[in-house]
Amino acid sequence: MKRIIIYVTLIFSTLFAKAQADSSVRFLRTINGDIVDFAVDNLDNLYLFSSSNQLKKLNMHGDSVAIYNDIKKYGRATYIDVSNPLRVLLYYKDFSTIVTLDRLLNIRSVIDLRKNNILQVKAIGLSYDNNIWLYDEVNSKLIKIDDQGKTLLETPDFRQLFGDAPSPQSIFDRDGYVYMYDSIKGVYVFDYYGTLKNKILITGWKDFKVAGKYIYGITNDTLQRYQINTFRVDNQKLSSPVWPALSLGFTPTRLYALKKDAVEIYSLH
Repeated sequence: MKRIIIYVTLIFSTLFAKAQADSSVRFLRTINGDIVDFAVDNLDNLYLFSSSNQLKKLNMHGDSVAIYNDIKKYGRATYIDVSNPLRVLLYYKDFSTIVTLDRLLNIRSVIDLRKNNILQVKAIGLSYDNNIWLYDEVNSKLIKIDDQGKTLLETPDFRQLFGDAPSPQSIFDRDGYVYMYDSIKGVYVFDYYGTLKNKILITGWKDFKVAGKYIYGITNDTLQRYQINTFRVDNQKLSSPVWPALSLGFTPTRLYALKKDAVEIYSLH
Protein backbone atom coordinates (compact mmCIF):
# COMPACT_ATOMS: atom_id res chain seq x y z
CA MET A 1 0.00 0.00 0.00
CA LYS A 2 1.23 3.45 -0.81
CA ARG A 3 1.94 5.53 2.18
CA ILE A 4 -0.65 8.22 2.63
CA ILE A 5 0.92 11.46 3.57
CA ILE A 6 -1.19 13.07 6.10
CA TYR A 7 -1.21 16.85 6.67
CA VAL A 8 -3.24 18.17 9.64
CA THR A 9 -3.03 21.15 12.00
CA LEU A 10 -1.06 19.61 14.88
CA ILE A 11 -0.12 21.05 18.28
CA PHE A 12 2.61 19.14 20.12
CA SER A 13 3.47 21.75 22.77
CA THR A 14 1.57 20.01 25.57
CA LEU A 15 3.52 16.80 25.07
CA PHE A 16 6.89 18.52 25.15
CA ALA A 17 6.02 20.47 28.30
CA LYS A 18 5.92 17.25 30.33
CA ALA A 19 8.99 15.50 31.69
CA GLN A 20 7.82 12.08 30.51
CA ALA A 21 5.51 11.07 27.69
CA ASP A 22 3.66 8.54 29.84
CA SER A 23 2.74 11.10 32.52
CA SER A 24 1.16 13.46 29.96
CA VAL A 25 -1.01 10.87 28.20
CA ARG A 26 -4.29 9.32 29.39
CA PHE A 27 -6.04 6.63 27.38
CA LEU A 28 -9.57 7.56 26.27
CA ARG A 29 -10.81 4.92 23.86
CA THR A 30 -10.10 2.78 20.82
CA ILE A 31 -11.86 2.91 17.47
CA ASN A 32 -11.67 -0.52 15.86
CA GLY A 33 -12.36 -1.51 12.30
CA ASP A 34 -10.88 -1.90 8.87
CA ILE A 35 -8.47 1.05 9.23
CA VAL A 36 -5.26 1.33 7.24
CA ASP A 37 -4.57 5.05 7.72
CA PHE A 38 -6.14 8.18 9.15
CA ALA A 39 -6.06 11.94 9.49
CA VAL A 40 -7.37 14.27 12.19
CA ASP A 41 -8.34 17.93 11.86
CA ASN A 42 -8.16 20.70 14.45
CA LEU A 43 -11.75 19.99 15.58
CA ASP A 44 -10.85 16.38 16.47
CA ASN A 45 -12.75 14.95 13.53
CA LEU A 46 -11.22 11.67 12.39
CA TYR A 47 -10.87 10.66 8.75
CA LEU A 48 -10.42 6.89 8.42
CA PHE A 49 -9.22 5.04 5.33
CA SER A 50 -10.26 1.41 4.86
CA SER A 51 -8.46 -1.29 2.88
CA SER A 52 -11.13 -0.87 0.17
CA ASN A 53 -10.22 2.85 -0.17
CA GLN A 54 -13.37 4.11 1.55
CA LEU A 55 -12.99 7.36 3.52
CA LYS A 56 -15.15 7.77 6.62
CA LYS A 57 -15.41 10.88 8.80
CA LEU A 58 -16.15 10.58 12.54
CA ASN A 59 -16.75 13.47 14.93
CA MET A 60 -14.84 13.90 18.19
CA HIS A 61 -17.30 11.56 19.96
CA GLY A 62 -16.76 8.76 17.47
CA ASP A 63 -20.09 9.19 15.66
CA SER A 64 -20.14 8.74 11.90
CA VAL A 65 -20.61 12.05 10.09
CA ALA A 66 -20.00 11.26 6.43
CA ILE A 67 -18.61 8.69 4.00
CA TYR A 68 -16.78 9.27 0.72
CA ASN A 69 -17.29 6.13 -1.32
CA ASP A 70 -16.56 7.24 -4.89
CA ILE A 71 -13.55 4.92 -4.95
CA LYS A 72 -13.84 2.95 -8.18
CA LYS A 73 -12.83 5.85 -10.40
CA TYR A 74 -9.49 6.77 -8.83
CA GLY A 75 -8.56 3.98 -6.43
CA ARG A 76 -6.38 4.69 -3.41
CA ALA A 77 -5.56 8.25 -2.39
CA THR A 78 -1.89 8.99 -1.82
CA TYR A 79 -2.43 12.27 0.06
CA ILE A 80 -5.06 13.83 2.29
CA ASP A 81 -5.06 17.39 3.61
CA VAL A 82 -7.58 18.21 6.35
CA SER A 83 -6.03 21.47 7.53
CA ASN A 84 -9.38 23.13 6.78
CA PRO A 85 -12.29 20.93 7.99
CA LEU A 86 -14.57 22.65 5.49
CA ARG A 87 -12.35 21.81 2.52
CA VAL A 88 -10.65 18.42 2.31
CA LEU A 89 -8.06 17.64 -0.38
CA LEU A 90 -7.51 14.16 -1.79
CA TYR A 91 -4.69 13.57 -4.25
CA TYR A 92 -4.52 10.54 -6.55
CA LYS A 93 -1.00 10.42 -7.89
CA ASP A 94 -1.59 7.61 -10.40
CA PHE A 95 -4.28 9.71 -12.10
CA SER A 96 -2.66 13.13 -11.50
CA THR A 97 -6.02 14.15 -10.05
CA ILE A 98 -7.00 16.29 -7.06
CA VAL A 99 -10.49 15.91 -5.57
CA THR A 100 -11.78 18.57 -3.17
CA LEU A 101 -14.55 17.65 -0.72
CA ASP A 102 -16.81 19.68 1.57
CA ARG A 103 -17.32 19.03 5.29
CA LEU A 104 -19.76 16.18 4.51
CA LEU A 105 -17.29 14.65 2.03
CA ASN A 106 -19.34 15.64 -0.99
CA ILE A 107 -17.27 16.39 -4.09
CA ARG A 108 -16.73 20.11 -4.71
CA SER A 109 -14.34 19.89 -7.63
CA VAL A 110 -12.14 17.49 -9.58
CA ILE A 111 -8.88 18.78 -11.03
CA ASP A 112 -7.11 16.76 -13.71
CA LEU A 113 -3.59 18.19 -13.63
CA ARG A 114 -2.74 16.61 -16.98
CA LYS A 115 -5.25 18.88 -18.71
CA ASN A 116 -3.16 21.79 -17.45
CA ASN A 117 0.08 20.20 -18.68
CA ILE A 118 1.21 19.35 -15.14
CA LEU A 119 2.32 15.78 -15.60
CA GLN A 120 4.25 14.70 -12.50
CA VAL A 121 3.34 15.84 -8.98
CA LYS A 122 4.33 14.20 -5.71
CA ALA A 123 3.47 16.88 -3.15
CA ILE A 124 0.44 19.16 -2.77
CA GLY A 125 -0.99 21.30 0.04
CA LEU A 126 -3.92 23.62 0.74
CA SER A 127 -3.03 27.33 0.69
CA TYR A 128 -4.18 29.90 3.24
CA ASP A 129 -6.72 31.29 0.70
CA ASN A 130 -8.12 27.81 -0.14
CA ASN A 131 -6.21 27.44 -3.37
CA ILE A 132 -3.69 24.64 -3.85
CA TRP A 133 0.12 24.51 -3.81
CA LEU A 134 1.87 21.77 -5.75
CA TYR A 135 5.36 20.92 -6.94
CA ASP A 136 5.79 20.18 -10.65
CA GLU A 137 8.57 17.58 -10.79
CA VAL A 138 9.00 17.79 -14.57
CA ASN A 139 9.52 21.54 -14.69
CA SER A 140 10.96 21.83 -11.14
CA LYS A 141 8.54 24.56 -10.09
CA LEU A 142 6.38 25.38 -7.09
CA ILE A 143 2.94 26.26 -8.49
CA LYS A 144 -0.28 27.63 -7.03
CA ILE A 145 -3.56 26.71 -8.75
CA ASP A 146 -7.26 27.37 -8.19
CA ASP A 147 -10.23 24.96 -8.14
CA GLN A 148 -10.29 24.78 -11.93
CA GLY A 149 -6.59 24.01 -12.15
CA LYS A 150 -5.71 27.47 -13.43
CA THR A 151 -2.18 28.54 -12.55
CA LEU A 152 -2.17 31.56 -10.23
CA LEU A 153 1.56 31.67 -9.48
CA GLU A 154 4.68 29.72 -10.36
CA THR A 155 8.34 30.00 -9.45
CA PRO A 156 11.28 29.91 -11.86
CA ASP A 157 12.82 26.54 -12.65
CA PHE A 158 14.54 25.41 -9.44
CA ARG A 159 17.27 23.72 -11.44
CA GLN A 160 18.44 27.16 -12.47
CA LEU A 161 18.28 28.42 -8.87
CA PHE A 162 19.69 25.44 -6.96
CA GLY A 163 21.44 23.29 -9.53
CA ASP A 164 20.20 20.06 -7.99
CA ALA A 165 16.44 20.56 -7.74
CA PRO A 166 14.52 19.25 -4.69
CA SER A 167 12.02 16.39 -4.81
CA PRO A 168 9.66 17.22 -1.94
CA GLN A 169 7.37 14.76 -0.18
CA SER A 170 5.12 17.39 1.42
CA ILE A 171 4.07 21.05 1.28
CA PHE A 172 2.63 23.14 4.12
CA ASP A 173 1.23 26.68 4.11
CA ARG A 174 1.64 28.17 7.55
CA ASP A 175 1.75 31.69 9.02
CA GLY A 176 2.78 33.50 5.87
CA TYR A 177 5.26 30.95 4.53
CA VAL A 178 5.24 27.84 2.38
CA TYR A 179 7.37 24.93 3.65
CA MET A 180 8.49 22.33 1.13
CA TYR A 181 10.13 19.26 2.65
CA ASP A 182 12.63 17.01 0.88
CA SER A 183 13.74 14.32 3.35
CA ILE A 184 17.18 14.18 1.70
CA LYS A 185 17.90 17.86 0.97
CA GLY A 186 16.00 19.61 3.77
CA VAL A 187 13.23 22.19 4.19
CA TYR A 188 12.81 24.99 1.62
CA VAL A 189 10.92 28.00 2.97
CA PHE A 190 9.20 30.41 0.55
CA ASP A 191 7.08 33.52 0.89
CA TYR A 192 3.69 33.71 -0.81
CA TYR A 193 5.31 35.10 -3.97
CA GLY A 194 7.47 32.01 -4.36
CA THR A 195 10.71 33.66 -3.26
CA LEU A 196 13.08 31.41 -1.29
CA LYS A 197 13.54 32.89 2.21
CA ASN A 198 15.41 30.14 4.01
CA LYS A 199 16.61 26.56 3.89
CA ILE A 200 16.55 24.45 7.06
CA LEU A 201 18.88 21.47 7.21
CA ILE A 202 16.40 18.98 8.63
CA THR A 203 16.62 15.59 6.93
CA GLY A 204 15.46 12.05 7.58
CA TRP A 205 12.39 12.95 9.63
CA LYS A 206 9.25 10.88 9.09
CA ASP A 207 5.71 12.22 9.52
CA PHE A 208 7.08 15.70 8.87
CA LYS A 209 4.64 18.46 9.87
CA VAL A 210 4.61 22.23 10.41
CA ALA A 211 2.45 23.71 13.18
CA GLY A 212 2.71 27.29 14.39
CA LYS A 213 6.32 28.20 15.18
CA TYR A 214 7.48 24.59 15.17
CA ILE A 215 8.45 21.82 12.78
CA TYR A 216 7.82 18.25 13.93
CA GLY A 217 8.89 14.80 12.85
CA ILE A 218 9.77 11.33 14.07
CA THR A 219 13.12 9.55 14.02
CA ASN A 220 12.92 5.94 15.18
CA ASP A 221 10.90 6.15 18.45
CA THR A 222 11.67 9.81 19.15
CA LEU A 223 9.44 12.80 18.49
CA GLN A 224 11.44 15.82 17.27
CA ARG A 225 10.50 19.49 17.56
CA TYR A 226 12.37 22.30 15.80
CA GLN A 227 11.63 25.87 16.88
CA ILE A 228 11.71 27.99 13.74
CA ASN A 229 12.61 31.31 15.39
CA THR A 230 15.37 30.06 17.70
CA PHE A 231 16.65 27.06 15.67
CA ARG A 232 16.41 24.93 18.81
CA VAL A 233 15.64 21.21 18.53
CA ASP A 234 13.89 19.36 21.38
CA ASN A 235 13.10 15.66 21.41
CA GLN A 236 10.80 13.35 23.35
CA LYS A 237 11.22 9.59 23.44
CA LEU A 238 7.91 7.81 22.92
CA SER A 239 7.06 4.71 24.93
CA SER A 240 4.22 2.31 25.69
CA PRO A 241 1.26 2.43 25.33
CA VAL A 242 1.56 5.00 22.53
CA TRP A 243 4.62 3.49 20.90
CA PRO A 244 5.06 1.50 18.73
CA ALA A 245 2.50 2.92 16.30
CA LEU A 246 2.15 2.92 12.54
CA SER A 247 1.62 6.68 12.58
CA LEU A 248 0.68 9.45 15.01
CA GLY A 249 -1.65 12.46 14.92
CA PHE A 250 -2.15 15.34 17.35
CA THR A 251 -4.60 18.12 18.15
CA PRO A 252 -4.27 20.65 21.01
CA THR A 253 -5.79 18.21 23.51
CA ARG A 254 -5.48 14.72 22.01
CA LEU A 255 -2.99 12.22 20.66
CA TYR A 256 -3.97 9.60 18.07
CA ALA A 257 -1.99 6.43 17.44
CA LEU A 258 -2.64 4.14 14.48
CA LYS A 259 -2.32 0.48 15.35
CA LYS A 260 -3.36 -2.58 13.33
CA ASP A 261 -7.05 -2.15 12.46
CA ALA A 262 -7.51 0.48 15.17
CA VAL A 263 -6.90 4.07 16.19
CA GLU A 264 -6.17 4.64 19.87
CA ILE A 265 -7.13 8.03 21.30
CA TYR A 266 -5.37 9.61 24.27
CA SER A 267 -5.92 12.79 26.20
CA LEU A 268 -3.00 15.20 26.60
CA HIS A 269 -2.90 16.80 30.05
